[in-house]
Amino acid sequence: MSTYIKGETGEWEMVIGLEVHAQVTSNSKLFSGSATAFGAAPNSQVSLVDAAMPGMLPVINEYCVEQAVRTGLGLNAQIHKTSVFERKNYFYADLPQGYQISQYLHPIVGEGEIEIDLADGTTRKIGITRLHLEQDAGKSMHDQHPTKSYVDLNRSGNALMEIVSEPDMRSPEEAAAYVSKLRMIVRYLGTCDGNMDEGSMRADVNLSMRRKGETEFGTRTETKNVNSIKAIQQVIEFEAHRQVEILEEGGEIVQETRLWDPNKLETRSMRSKEDAHDYRYFPDPDLLPLTFDQAYIDAINDNLPELPDQKKHRFMNDFGLSLYDASVLIAEVSRANYYEEASKGQDPKLTANWVINELLGALNKADLDLADSPVSAQQLNQLVARIGDNTISGKIAKDVFALMMETGKDADIIIEEKGLKQVTDTGAIEALVDEVMAENPKMVEDYRGGKDKLFGFFVGQVMKKSQGKANPGAVNELLKSKLSG
Repeated sequence: MSTYIKGETGEWEMVIGLEVHAQVTSNSKLFSGSATAFGAAPNSQVSLVDAAMPGMLPVINEYCVEQAVRTGLGLNAQIHKTSVFERKNYFYADLPQGYQISQYLHPIVGEGEIEIDLADGTTRKIGITRLHLEQDAGKSMHDQHPTKSYVDLNRSGNALMEIVSEPDMRSPEEAAAYVSKLRMIVRYLGTCDGNMDEGSMRADVNLSMRRKGETEFGTRTETKNVNSIKAIQQVIEFEAHRQVEILEEGGEIVQETRLWDPNKLETRSMRSKEDAHDYRYFPDPDLLPLTFDQAYIDAINDNLPELPDQKKHRFMNDFGLSLYDASVLIAEVSRANYYEEASKGQDPKLTANWVINELLGALNKADLDLADSPVSAQQLNQLVARIGDNTISGKIAKDVFALMMETGKDADIIIEEKGLKQVTDTGAIEALVDEVMAENPKMVEDYRGGKDKLFGFFVGQVMKKSQGKANPGAVNELLKSKLSG
């Protein structure tokens, strides 16, 4: 779904491609045994290999290779049985080798695609160009000293999967949906934690503009290391308007690398954009081509979990959930698991409403994660069961749930302690109906004279007398019968 920008001379279309860097979930780095824990003291997780000391040789981490293959399979992508590590040569203070070990011509994963869900209920396929493995650089810190920059090499050598999309996205919303789905997939697979605020997942945003109806791509800019979904959308919005303004004034877009300033909410030029030949790629002489057979791929494929889209379609088909409800529930694997546990033996749609509207709302209000929920999936299952067997009404269930959140107690205990069981005895309800009608003879006369809207008044009065415990269905039936008489 394209979002067109209206300029002075007509409408313009965005063409967006993303390069997402996802840090591999692994206890050690891609070519050394150094730890990868986030938040460690600067330069405390650096081996001689990571620091590029003379004579140090890289040794491939097999687990990182397996994680890359798992991710490729999760992206419905082609797995290459032979891939080659190359040296990407450039100078930067936090790149101790003077080159980055990466993959270029022969990546480990080839073309694939993922499905994105949009707000209007439609879905789209976004193409994946490739996934390649590479080592991360260190980190330059410019805010530690008034006149000097410091370098922390803890991140140097961490295993990254660079996932390159096709230029298939046409709006900030599509880009956000793509990164959200990608993050969801790697979290389900356990191949990346997706924590963008910690830098373990970040995106380079490639964007160009063309006039509506044109097929040729314009000149693109690349905005580096954007580390939140909101910021990705802001970059696209700003950069699209900036480029349109230049083009409409007769100027040309410079192919360049830009940085996002989150304080000023604008991009700024960093350097002219290099092409592949500028990096002088060549096969790394210290690493043999990486090869494996089909049996290796099959073994990994056989152990893949159910992925988000598979789960989404199963929830819609087996439980009759809407696309929206299914999408909310599969957003986190822990949330999907909670729902499945809570809905066992209960009405799946009713349970979905309780998880989405009541539970997630209450957790958000209390600033709690699902893992810290005072109400377990089994406890919510019991609450939904009590609504289903008419022990309590849906209205009373909300009061019970609030007490469950507050105390952590089971629904049955709270219902018993507070005397909240629903009155289903028709004799007792009939007595209340008779009482209300006797107290309001004028209203009864008006109702029978055609004022149907008064029915809600009678229901409310009966429920009030029963302190909300009367079964609403029985109340409605008895009132209809008696008021029509």
